[in-house]
Amino acid sequence: MAAGPPVGPEFARLGRRALAVLTLINLFNYLDRWIVAALAESMKHSELRLSDTQLGSLMTGFIIVYMIAAPLFGSLGDARSRTRLLGLGVAIWSVATALAGLATSYASLFAARAAVGVGEAAYGTISPALLADYFPRERRGRVFAVFFAAIPIGSALGYIVGGLVDHYFGWRQAFFVAGVPGLVLAALALRLYDPPRGAQDAVGAAIPGGHGPSLGGAARAAYAALLRNRPYVLTVLGYAAYTFAIGALAFWTPSFLERARGIPKAQATVQFGAIVVVTGFIGTYAGGWIGDYFLRASRQAYLWVSGVVTLVAAPLTFVALAAPQAAVYWAAIVAAELCLFASTGPINSAIVNVVSPHMRATAVALSIFTIHLLGDVPSPSLVGALSDARSLGEAVLIIPLAVLAGGLIWTYAAWRGGRVGGEPSP
Repeated sequence: MAAGPPVGPEFARLGRRALAVLTLINLFNYLDRWIVAALAESMKHSELRLSDTQLGSLMTGFIIVYMIAAPLFGSLGDARSRTRLLGLGVAIWSVATALAGLATSYASLFAARAAVGVGEAAYGTISPALLADYFPRERRGRVFAVFFAAIPIGSALGYIVGGLVDHYFGWRQAFFVAGVPGLVLAALALRLYDPPRGAQDAVGAAIPGGHGPSLGGAARAAYAALLRNRPYVLTVLGYAAYTFAIGALAFWTPSFLERARGIPKAQATVQFGAIVVVTGFIGTYAGGWIGDYFLRASRQAYLWVSGVVTLVAAPLTFVALAAPQAAVYWAAIVAAELCLFASTGPINSAIVNVVSPHMRATAVALSIFTIHLLGDVPSPSLVGALSDARSLGEAVLIIPLAVLAGGLIWTYAAWRGGRVGGEPSP
């Protein structure tokens, strides 16, 4: 690679390797993020004696740090070595996850979980932009489907690994098991090739990795351009409503199953985790494939797919949280999860496709900031506060409304984009 940039089969091989490494890291990203949900009930009744509001704020603290750090790493990711930033981010979040196992108070536990957000901000903003420079536009739906399939699998492993380690060894050991492998993954990230920015896009010259626009004025100009980009703004707003729902569901469902449905803790985490693995893999991959397929007919295909399946998910989510019969709510959980995960690949493809190649990391960073500020920053704490005031069974019923809002916004964005672009709606 020192003699010149790789081309042809060598570049394709590096792309496949990058996809494999980044997907594996993404899996541990979400394992580390959601293991706290599996441990919530044990931490609540441990010597720390946490309220539901405090439990929900553990996720809120993480997300606040995550969204604040994301714009910084987005600007750095458009101007500096992306592989070095990735390696640094993975190392930070892995150490922070392990430190949570040493917490002696709510404050130290909160600080450790919040620090995870620094590392994940680096990874979350840069990885999609890096992958977009390895693969052409018409393959990105499937590529992102593979990459984002790690979200449900990693989240489910967080529930399963956390639940099992907690059951046999205690909640502190679960944080050690989750955090330590990330140091190996950080070393793998450092060895990836950083391709020229825009290498797979027909419009615009490619900018070699690590030599993008300078920070400061260029970053401000990029953010201003994104805010004027109406398709981008609508896509992100829909993503915020979706994230509100997903954040609350992912954090509170194991506790909901135990308290409101009477399912034993270990069984609740493992059973829900198994459902997330299967529905997440099938839903995410199917959504990416369907989005790519209909892209031949409409440039708004990714938004149409995301909007329609999310609208279908709204009533299914309500049934999953309201129905008292086990056969009904388990079936609804499976169907709702399939629909919710189907939008993951298409909507992230829509975000990177609707902006200039040279500001993709910045676009992803602004998206991360917005969807978390309006989404899963407030939702876990809000559900926790409502649970303290009423009950968890009643508190979770705000979630289907957020799912409905996300589906409506995305469907409107697809309809509007088709009209503005002069193409027929599918």
